[in-house]
Amino acid sequence: MKLHVKKGDEVVVLAGAEKGKRGKIIAVNHKNSRAIVEGLNMIKRHTRKSQERPQGAIVEREGTLHVSNLMKAEQFDARAARRAPAGAAS
Repeated sequence: MKLHVKKGDEVVVLAGAEKGKRGKIIAVNHKNSRAIVEGLNMIKRHTRKSQERPQGAIVEREGTLHVSNLMKAEQFDARAARRAPAGAAS
């Protein structure tokens, strides 16, 4: 399925708890139409004991966001620029 965003794109979140925040896409899951955005939607992952982490740990990492809640930053900025003069004239 073709999506409007891809890995490496700078995006703005349009809806949800992270609304208005910007970040770069780290990964895209085409099957679920979800993307991981750098520094956004942070979740705590409880990891098991391992040789790498003998005590186990609580690791904070990025969760996924649905691509319908994302817009490319340059497209968002262009839309904001078009809207600003109309609002200022009123």
